[in-house]
Amino acid sequence: MSKLRQLMIRELQLQRKAPNTITAYVTAVSQLAVHYKRSPDDISVEEVRDYLHHLIVQRKLAGSSCNQKLAGIRFFYQHVLRRPFDLRVATKRSGKLPEPLSRQEIARLIDAIDNIKHRTMLMTQYAAGLRVSELVNLQNHDIHSDRMLIRVREGKGGKDRFTLLSPKLLSELRNYWRLHRPARWLFPNASGSPLNVSTIQRVMTRAKRKADIHHGCGTHCLRHSFATHLLESGVDVVTIQRLLGHNDLSTTAKYLHVTRRHLVGVKSPFELLRLPTDNDLE
Repeated sequence: MSKLRQLMIRELQLQRKAPNTITAYVTAVSQLAVHYKRSPDDISVEEVRDYLHHLIVQRKLAGSSCNQKLAGIRFFYQHVLRRPFDLRVATKRSGKLPEPLSRQEIARLIDAIDNIKHRTMLMTQYAAGLRVSELVNLQNHDIHSDRMLIRVREGKGGKDRFTLLSPKLLSELRNYWRLHRPARWLFPNASGSPLNVSTIQRVMTRAKRKADIHHGCGTHCLRHSFATHLLESGVDVVTIQRLLGHNDLSTTAKYLHVTRRHLVGVKSPFELLRLPTDNDLE
């Protein structure tokens, strides 16, 4: 398996797949091999179908997770083994809406953090609408203070983009930099490498508990909140799509369902009913 693993990583790198994609695809094939206790090049397409059925029915994996595992296995068969792989499985996407925090909750969350580095990290993720993987990979020279922009390198899909640099955030980043003087990565760990994503998730969990906030899905709710609050401020969906780095406008449009701005002035049909009053009943 180690030789096949190296071949797969090589092919993924040749196709310029993002590091997170490489890890996910290689893990998917490794898990398939562990499930059957055999080398993955000795597993048939029909056995892969049975494995996916197991993931859906027994393990009740989400549709997006099944899609990712299937994509990794398909890549392995087609680009490493050079075999045909004609397998399609319908995996329904989750219909759950984003769960943003209110502006007041964001303020309470930030106020609950005493550590300046941790506080600045969460401020940056919210203020720029970053994924947590994008946050940990920020470098000092990605902060373009002259243009008031933050450059996001190799976001989802390996694409670069620019997002907002708030003047208030720039002031906080400068205070943080004067104290910590990071050499390359904006938020490094003790050895100078990028922080582990799980570290930021733990910071978020503690801050939410201290701020008495009980909803929202980890640090990603800061990105949800960024998009929702921009919509409520009147920013158009296409601009928000570019700031978030979404390929599909429908991905961004889901935030229309969680903002009150688009419902202001819309009355329930119940308001138009003329109900019998107590006097009428008499």
